[in-house]
Amino acid sequence: MEHVLGIGGYFLRAADPAALSAWYRDHLGLDVDASGLWRQGDGPTVFATFDADTDYFGSRAQRSMVNFRVRDLDAMLAQLRAGGADVAQETQDMEGVGRFGWVTDPEGNRIELWQPA
Repeated sequence: MEHVLGIGGYFLRAADPAALSAWYRDHLGLDVDASGLWRQGDGPTVFATFDADTDYFGSRAQRSMVNFRVRDLDAMLAQLRAGGADVAQETQDMEGVGRFGWVTDPEGNRIELWQPA
């Protein structure tokens, strides 16, 4: 059975994304690079802030989105579909970054799944 390997990222809407990122860096010591990549012992996690009006999270009412790293995106999406989950049809490939897919939980929260490159 496929399972998530860890949190691949956590994304927040913000009126001022740069200022919010700086707050996390300055107050919590979250050491991320310019693209939001935070390297941890067991694998990368992206911490990134998005403009308040982004459509990337699906519903504008959703203030944040979790990203889970997975080993095999296609197998995970197939497993979710077989279980009746609301899985987005599209996937995205980003050269050097990996592959992405999305599922919406029963409460309407969009979740991103990431198979790192």
